[in-house]
Amino acid sequence: MNHTYKILTASLVVCAIFVISSCSRTNKPSVDEGEEESNTELALNETYDRVRNGARLILAYEAQSNAFKGTVENTTNETLKQVRVEVHLSNGKELGPTPSTDLASGEKIEVQLIATSTNFNGWTAHPEVGSGEHTHGGEHGEHDSEHGGEHDREGGNEHD
Repeated sequence: MNHTYKILTASLVVCAIFVISSCSRTNKPSVDEGEEESNTELALNETYDRVRNGARLILAYEAQSNAFKGTVENTTNETLKQVRVEVHLSNGKELGPTPSTDLASGEKIEVQLIATSTNFNGWTAHPEVGSGEHTHGGEHGEHDSEHGGEHDREGGNEHD
């Protein structure tokens, strides 16, 4: 009986450690959203941390520089082609995409998108991978919707 009690106690300790360690993780990304875009608008003090098509984007708004800054990381075992990031502001403006870049497995790069306006109180973002979503003109594809964004060129149905 004493031996059974020790085994049961040890099992409970192991389970408790597992539960505590699972709950104590910070900055845990959501599950891979695949092709779906999150329609959840974030407040200006919130951080975006999600995986989409194998690209983990961690992004936050910095009021002092009026910019969205963070990282995008390849969470897969393969190279992700043409990775770029977009931000959609609550006032209807779109920032980005950032220049497309290929990311090797585990590679992480810094990203920054500067807002051209300040009259917004929420935002959402997403990483894009490959050429399947849409492509933009210009050497690096940098733009915002004030200057001929994706909706002006493509009929506006990407986010419908």
